[in-house]
Amino acid sequence: MSLSLGLSNALSGLTANSRATELVSSNIANALTEGYARREIQLSARGSAASGQGVTVAGVLRVTDSVLISDRRAAEANTAGARQVTSFQQAIEAAIGTPATEGSIGAAASSLSAALVEAAATPDSTASLDAVLRAAQDLAERFGAASAELQRQREQADDRIAASVGQLNTALGQIDDLNAQIVRLTSADRDASGLMDQRQKLVDSIAEIVPLREIQRDSGEIALVSTGGAVLLDGRPAVFGFVPAGKITADMSLSSGALSGLTLNGKDMTLGDGSNRLDGGTLAADFAIRDRLAPGYSAQLDAVARDLVERLSDPSVDPTLGGGAGLFTDAGGPVGATAGLAGRIMVNAAVDPDSGGALWRLREGIGAATESATGMSGLLSNLNAALTQASVPSDPAAGTSPRSFDGRVADMVSNVSLQRVRAEDAESYASARYSALRQDELDQGVDTDAEVQALMVIEQAYSANAKVISTIDELLKTLLEM
Repeated sequence: MSLSLGLSNALSGLTANSRATELVSSNIANALTEGYARREIQLSARGSAASGQGVTVAGVLRVTDSVLISDRRAAEANTAGARQVTSFQQAIEAAIGTPATEGSIGAAASSLSAALVEAAATPDSTASLDAVLRAAQDLAERFGAASAELQRQREQADDRIAASVGQLNTALGQIDDLNAQIVRLTSADRDASGLMDQRQKLVDSIAEIVPLREIQRDSGEIALVSTGGAVLLDGRPAVFGFVPAGKITADMSLSSGALSGLTLNGKDMTLGDGSNRLDGGTLAADFAIRDRLAPGYSAQLDAVARDLVERLSDPSVDPTLGGGAGLFTDAGGPVGATAGLAGRIMVNAAVDPDSGGALWRLREGIGAATESATGMSGLLSNLNAALTQASVPSDPAAGTSPRSFDGRVADMVSNVSLQRVRAEDAESYASARYSALRQDELDQGVDTDAEVQALMVIEQAYSANAKVISTIDELLKTLLEM
């Protein structure tokens, strides 16, 4: 081997070791950087086969486990979606409450029954009649508050859908731009690892919105496909469409056209029922909350409110009604459409002194024109009996078996609590799976101890190459001095 060739080989070794040192230092510096993938240098012999004429940097390997990342992203989407549903279920349970919870519908119903019993025992007591009025008003307010919370949850879901669609469109466009930049760098034999890190962070940012799979294409480009098979990015990004509603009322629905659905490249997509190609993330969870879960609870709440109104509007309970509204009304009149009734239910103004009515009508009858002798408790007893009587509601959404009104409310509360428990169980399972996959991914990240050991090996190789150069320099000096 000539001295010049030996010098060239040693210099190539120094160059490779310098590049390796750069990668190791980058790995250590980014050990805690989200989305950073560990780099490894790839070396190959320089020159013709078996010539051993130095070393060259063949490339930089970005160390990732594509299968693990894909599984982690799918688990992340399922966890985020389950968390969204759990939060909704907890909010609705808090709004409706349990019979033992102060301020709940069940507690208010029990208070009304107790007030009626006390008033029936002392029908000439203004305080007792006023207690019945206040209990009835509180029950109506509890229905209204629960109905308002359901619509608020739908509006929040609608707002989140709009934000998610905007984030998807923006991120897919940015990923497409990064794809183009990566292809250009790769084609020019330049390191595109930094851009790949940025791209991975963008993909991760939308993975919880829609569960997706990453498919590698030529020259470092990627395609994105949802786990259900919808193409999100392949050559060009897909475009999602959605129009937020703003204010949502109980009668508004997707089927009626009052609420916007989701479009993908102009084609309608139905989310939230578990059968769509985009189901599984927060986007589908929000559609389920807005279009299925909240409306389902609203229908049950409205049906229970209708059962309350109809129980106390029966002429056999209060013969003075003459077909008019009873103790509870639909916005002041006889009950009309069930949809949204819980938000419109109110106490009849005829028994409210603040609205021009009179408390004695609770004793005499809602439609009574004049007050008769005190001491009559028949109507008060009838009202309480109507609440405690087991009957089948006119709207099957409230149930199909005979139940007292307290029992009807208890059934509704039980259903809400059951769904909350199921949602929490689903979230717990999804979260545990995500945590395990995330830990596996972190375990494959940068190990600073291993990087320091690699740096020591590089240092030794660097010193050896430097020694070769120093020795060749001494030999050249000796030749020149001869």
